[in-house]
This record gives sequence, structure tokens and C-alpha cells, in this order.
Amino acid sequence: MQSRYDVLVVGGGAAGLSGALMLARSRRAVLVVDAGEPRNAPAAGVHAFLSRDGIPPRELTALGRAEIVSYGAEVATGEVVAVRRDDPAGDFTVTLADGRATTARRLLVTSGLVDELADVPGLRELWGSDVVHCPFCHGWEVRDTAIGVLATGPMATHQALLFRRLSEDVVLFEHTTTLTDTDREQLAALDIPVVPGLVERLETDRDTGRLAGVRLVDGSVVARRTMVTASRMVARGGLLSILGLDPVPHPMGAAIGEYVPNEGMGRTAVPGVWVAGNVTDLTAQVMASAAGGAMAGAAIHGDLIQADLAAALADRRTVPTG
Repeated sequence: MQSRYDVLVVGGGAAGLSGALMLARSRRAVLVVDAGEPRNAPAAGVHAFLSRDGIPPRELTALGRAEIVSYGAEVATGEVVAVRRDDPAGDFTVTLADGRATTARRLLVTSGLVDELADVPGLRELWGSDVVHCPFCHGWEVRDTAIGVLATGPMATHQALLFRRLSEDVVLFEHTTTLTDTDREQLAALDIPVVPGLVERLETDRDTGRLAGVRLVDGSVVARRTMVTASRMVARGGLLSILGLDPVPHPMGAAIGEYVPNEGMGRTAVPGVWVAGNVTDLTAQVMASAAGGAMAGAAIHGDLIQADLAAALADRRTVPTG
């Protein structure tokens, strides 16, 4: 690590690497710090990413790292635990968990989010394989299977309707959600049965470890091959909170999750700090996160251009003439 960078990127996923690529190609000194804990680690592949559909998440990350390094950017494995700026217009001092420290003129935070799941045994263990949330990310892979939708919030009926397009065998487990008359009318119109009662746990096949069924508290078991549920998505905002940028409830409600707002192209209310990816857009897929990172990278480069120009003009005006 050098002692000073133009931009320090926190998080080395699609958003962070895409932002770093834009900056490095503009000959900016860039450091990407990544803790190696991507949200999509449990998934077998990244989908709906044009030209890279199905690529394993870590393979995509490795390709991205190689690209940014080829343009002179640097990558450090670690976790950023502290950041400070003594002068509101000065550099940020960033410290990693292992004690390493550096400074940067600008920060791009792409730390992602954490999926909070319902407290149902088996749900977390199968998350990303037989338990999924997004029809665009996983739908093709689970098409024509026996699908169950675990209702834990306001998105349950919407999820059931989307996955019904992918399978003729979809049921909704009412669990902790009270369905409205409109919900029930819509589900009935597409022949999606509603199973009342609380779900006790997910059952797996002893030989394969794959999902086999859903056990209810009354002891009955409904055979299922795929489970769909909505997580509560919470931005990894610890570092941003230090800077005064606390996550806020999603516009659709706190049950959806919490995110860190931006003012356009990733710029936050704190001068010098940008955000991109799931930390600011909870529903962004990998391709959208990469696009957000690219936009933020371009915006940061433009901001630095203006700062350098202002400094050059100030120096020129102070040079004595004659």
C-alpha cells in the first residue's frame, strides 16, 4: 500500500471493481480494499449479466481484479475499520483491521448488504442453492420444480406471481404474513394454493442434503424442491456511519430493509464520499451494481478534475507578475 491515493474503494465486488476500472483507466491512483465476504458467495453462478451469464461469482471477481491491476490499480485484502478526516476539505485517513493505514482524496464505498432471513431452521443453510429470492437471478435454474414461497412480508404474493411463470407447481406458505383479500384473489387466479399455519423448518434429503419438503408446526410436510423467500436487506453501513451516513429505511418500508441514500451518480451528503451497489440500491443485481460503480467512478474523476483545476487557478493567481 502506498501512503496516498486519489481514490480508495471499500469493497471489491462488481460495483467497487467497476468504479476502480473507470478511475484506473483515467490514470488515477486507486486502491481497492476487499474483505472477501461477497453477498453472492453461496450462489453457484451470476445470472442476467450480459456475456457472463452463469459465471461463478469469485471467477467474475478474479477477472475484474486482473483488469483493474492491468491499468495500475492496487488491491488489498482486508477490512476497513476506521476512517477520519481532520480537515473537511482534506484527505481521508483509512485504517485496516491489521493496522495498515493510508490516505485518500476520495472514498467510494461499495460494501454491499446483509440478508436477514426469517428464523426458520434450514433456511440459512440452503440460502443461495435451494432457497432463493429473485426470479431473475435464479428462476431459470429452478424452473419446473415444486416451488414454495415462504411469506414473511409484503413481497410474498408478488414473488409467488413471478415464480408462477417458471413453474406450474407453486404454493404459498402463509407463515407469519396476513394475506389481504386482494392477495388471495390474485393467487387463486393463477392457481397458487395457500398453505395456512406456521412453518417449523425445512426438511432435507439425507443422501443429497437438498431440500425435500417444508414441515409445518402441525407436523404435516409439504414436498418442495425449491423455497422462495424475501430477505430483509440491510446495507453494510458501519464505515459510512462513522462518517455520519447512517442507513435509512427503504422507501417501500422498513420491512424491505435499510440503505444509504445518494444524491445522484453515487454522491453522498458528505463531501468526498460516494456509494455504489447494494449499499445504496438494495435491489440492484450484479450488472446494475457494476453500472452504478462505473457511474460513481466517472463522477469521482470529474470531481477530482475540478479540485485540481481550482488549485491550479489559485496558484496561477498568486504568482507575482512583472
